[in-house]
Amino acid sequence: MTKHNNNLITSYRAHLMLEKSLSGNSIDAYMSDLDKLIRFLSDENKKVEEVSLNDLQQFVAQLYDLDIHARSVARIISGIKSFYKFLVLDDYIQNDPTELLESPKIGLKLPEVLTVVEINNIISTIDLSLPEGQRNRAILETLYSCGLRVSELISLRFSDMYLDEGFIRVLGKGGKQRLVPISPVAIKEIKLYLIDRHLIKIKKGHEDILFLSKRGTALSRIMIFHIIKQQTEAAGIKKTVSPHTFRHSFATHLLEGGANLRAIQQMLGHEKITTTEIYTHLDRDFLRSEILEHHPRNKR
Repeated sequence: MTKHNNNLITSYRAHLMLEKSLSGNSIDAYMSDLDKLIRFLSDENKKVEEVSLNDLQQFVAQLYDLDIHARSVARIISGIKSFYKFLVLDDYIQNDPTELLESPKIGLKLPEVLTVVEINNIISTIDLSLPEGQRNRAILETLYSCGLRVSELISLRFSDMYLDEGFIRVLGKGGKQRLVPISPVAIKEIKLYLIDRHLIKIKKGHEDILFLSKRGTALSRIMIFHIIKQQTEAAGIKKTVSPHTFRHSFATHLLEGGANLRAIQQMLGHEKITTTEIYTHLDRDFLRSEILEHHPRNKR
């Protein structure tokens, strides 16, 4: 954290204590939430005063990708709004970037769904003439084909690949493993990427990692966010898209294709079927049309 940011945060802490008269525990909670944003901005090489609404939306998308509950996301957003109101009041900034930042509706707030066409458009914008082009294409195809969390994607290993059988082994939350089917398209893109991967000088300890940086090390979460943000903008898509958007779109498209919730549950690595059932809320119109078309009571 820069000395400048430190001074702002010290002033904000004093504001919470002296002007808001908050308890020590409440102040610690506000500072903890603010720290999450500061770390995100540090990865983006941005100062707190330079933040735009788009930056904040990307930050919120990252919170969802970490599977942080909507209630916690709402609290974090509330804390960040408080911080930026303070910056405006004390003339550190002129305009409040959080004014149009929406808090989730408690109980149901998921990332936007991409259509199949939008996903195709995002992937087609990748420049395959670049050294990282084929790798990025394989990454996006794998994300969408397997519905992985970003943490699962960056930790994929060669020893997890059963490409001839059409499966990959995924290490999910709590160290639990699951086998996930992988599409022929994703398999083809991974095999093409392996040709480029053989040219990389791999650092010790990363030999078994599937997707590597040009330095021969595992990719970071933020790098995957950057790749997706870059290609989404190139495709002219205005939605806020994160790695979790691909996972969510994967689940929604499965549902639209007629897959049952138990199958989707196993694919996503959800422990409880109730976690998977939230996807049914997002396609009420589709489900209604399915019922009208297929339910025996509606057949003449």
